[in-house]
Amino acid sequence: MALSSLLLLLLLSASHGDAAPPALGFTRTDFPPDFVFGAATSAYQYEGAVAEDGRSPSIWDTFTHAGKMPDKSTGDIASDGYHKYKDDVKLMADTNLEAYRFSISWSRLVPNGRGAVNPKGLEYYNNLINELVKHGIQIHVMLYHLDFPRVLDDEYGGWLSPRIVEDFTAFADVCFREFGDRVSYWTTIDEPNIGPIASYDSGIFAPGRCSDPFGITKCTTGNSTVEPYIAAHNMILAHASATRLYREQYQAVQKGVVGINVYSFWTYPLTNSTVDLEATKRYQDFMFGWTLGPLVFGDYPQSMKMNVGSRLPSFTKSQSEFVKGTIDFIGINHYYSVYVNDRPLKEGVRDYAADMSVYQRGSRTDPATSEYVPTVYPDDPEGLRLVLEYLTEAYGGLPIYVQENGKSNYFLFRHDLSSGKAAANDILDDTDRVEYLKTYIGSTLDALRNGANVKGYFVWNFLDIFEFLAGYKLGFGMYRVDFDDEARPREARLSAHWYSGFLKNNGISIRSEVDDTGHHAQQYIWEMLNLSWVKEINYYYKYVQCMLKTYRSPRRNRLRVMFYWSSNKATKHL
Repeated sequence: MALSSLLLLLLLSASHGDAAPPALGFTRTDFPPDFVFGAATSAYQYEGAVAEDGRSPSIWDTFTHAGKMPDKSTGDIASDGYHKYKDDVKLMADTNLEAYRFSISWSRLVPNGRGAVNPKGLEYYNNLINELVKHGIQIHVMLYHLDFPRVLDDEYGGWLSPRIVEDFTAFADVCFREFGDRVSYWTTIDEPNIGPIASYDSGIFAPGRCSDPFGITKCTTGNSTVEPYIAAHNMILAHASATRLYREQYQAVQKGVVGINVYSFWTYPLTNSTVDLEATKRYQDFMFGWTLGPLVFGDYPQSMKMNVGSRLPSFTKSQSEFVKGTIDFIGINHYYSVYVNDRPLKEGVRDYAADMSVYQRGSRTDPATSEYVPTVYPDDPEGLRLVLEYLTEAYGGLPIYVQENGKSNYFLFRHDLSSGKAAANDILDDTDRVEYLKTYIGSTLDALRNGANVKGYFVWNFLDIFEFLAGYKLGFGMYRVDFDDEARPREARLSAHWYSGFLKNNGISIRSEVDDTGHHAQQYIWEMLNLSWVKEINYYYKYVQCMLKTYRSPRRNRLRVMFYWSSNKATKHL
């Protein structure tokens, strides 16, 4: 364990308790001009039209049709983005979105997994990209977002076979060739540090492979102790191969960049003891170093090699040289933080979670668990700042994009997950999500000011979609989608209005402070209402409700005023 790594971890962790809260009095112009704000979706979760225009099944079609989802749902229609993309891009433009991150369905573009390109699939993505270009929205493409072609999974086991490297590279080649004249930001693979665990260890994601006693659900086939490591290894090789292809054949003309995405909890040591600090560093090695170590340094972290042993695939010397340096930026998906303390490495059969040899919890008061995912997720915007600063320091200062950050309706409204329903007014008035976005964007700004090389922030997600964990029982969208209506109508939530206003304004703080008497507050309200970007939210005042929520700042003993909008007549409350 390097002393410098432990020192960095201790310094970052110590700052958690004493640091000032995330910046709140900020505007869009506090970020650099080249910093980009956007939102995201993914192909299977958004498009629907799974049997239209030549698309072949993905592993998620098989998985969901087998009734594997908690609500027995499928992505057959999802948000119907295949048919509604023009309307959605118009919504993005109306929301002042600067960028949009989406993924390309391998099964739609190359239905046989390799070989012939589907003309209808090509037409769809060209139309979507052209629509985004027309509205001045920067395009970020994810090549693979969990929806592997079933034909290749049936043929050789998908990510478990080294044959995937050639096929993935050929698929990437099609995308670079056909779309690269308009796309400059490519991410190869979504969450190669957690997707293999969900797919090949716990079995909760397609293709649903696991082995006793590790599977969360009963699996008919799989090996939880080795398959996640094999799949992740092949993902790293496939990423490197696609990146080298782009650099050799396309980058000089297209001027684009290629990165990879990792899921990212921030981890706090439960105590400042040496063993807990080492456990926290080990957790970060397993989370970040599993993917980024080979791509930046050419090999897996030593802690993984020690704990996993021969079950962890090794790189030959030529492979190490091949993968090293094949990353232009890091994409992260971040939602929560965890607390970690040491757990002795158990003997016998182990999976990924046991190999980490840590106990983890969502908060200091949570019961400890050895499972990978904790049970409680309190908001911790400071954790995002620390992730961004850590990755900048630990992995050579590479540019970082926050490619997913958001809050689900389930955690907002605490409705019954078995019913998937919440009160209608709660669905639209997502004030907690607004507060979440404010504080996490503020934390991103703090990290930027502290030297983190962060270049963009994307809300997960633009509108409600099929969620891999819970189907339609969770919604992260700034726009509500009514999945009970075949037309899948969209309706703006409060968060969409707030995000639109934040991106449009060029010098007015989204949050303002006034003195204890509330002096000038009413005048400020009407100044806000007269701003053109407020009018554009719902045309005129009669469609706008201004709700003021006041509370005392523990630091300054002053009233703060927060502004919220929803589709109602204009009112004011002091």
